[in-house]
Amino acid sequence: MIQLPVYNQNAEKIGEIELKEELFGVEERPDLFHTCVVMHLANGRQGTHSTKRRSEVNRTGKKVWAQKGTGHARQGDRKAPHWVGGGIAFGPKPRDYSYKIPKKMRRLAIRSALSTKVKENTLILVDKIELLQPKTKELVNILDRFGLKDSKVLMGIPKKDENLKRAAMNLGKVKTMVASCLNVYDLLKYDYLILTVDAIPILEEAFLK
Repeated sequence: MIQLPVYNQNAEKIGEIELKEELFGVEERPDLFHTCVVMHLANGRQGTHSTKRRSEVNRTGKKVWAQKGTGHARQGDRKAPHWVGGGIAFGPKPRDYSYKIPKKMRRLAIRSALSTKVKENTLILVDKIELLQPKTKELVNILDRFGLKDSKVLMGIPKKDENLKRAAMNLGKVKTMVASCLNVYDLLKYDYLILTVDAIPILEEAFLK
């Protein structure tokens, strides 16, 4: 078992907690990190790009010049790709870039990313994060107590918290996410991960199956 300290919102240590090695003590897997990040970015692509093919260009279909007797090479119409303003050969068309990798690979990658946070001492456990109002200033004060005011911080919580979400919206380096929705891309993108104690059982249920 792995033991880590637990803090309150004031960055005061209030105890310790034991974490399962199967979730927070896995070896680092850069290969799975790469696979998951590429998938995440591909799934985020709109795929709405579109170029006009030869048949779609709005130009005359008249032959450029006579087939013989001009001294030029034979040509067809100006819709051909080698003419300026002609169609695009092999250009992109709308398509769906999204795909999925096996669940076992994705869960192992997330466990490995969580374990990396533990090894790098960038995982902070708090008993709870509560904001009475959706005030960005209150959230900044909490981060400042942990010395993370200027760091990129991902906050994993057990369920949706509208006050916390709205408070973090004005902070470009802070993101809140339900623990069961954590992904490798965000775990690697953000320097620190703040987890509430209530979120740990949710992580175990989601990624230890």
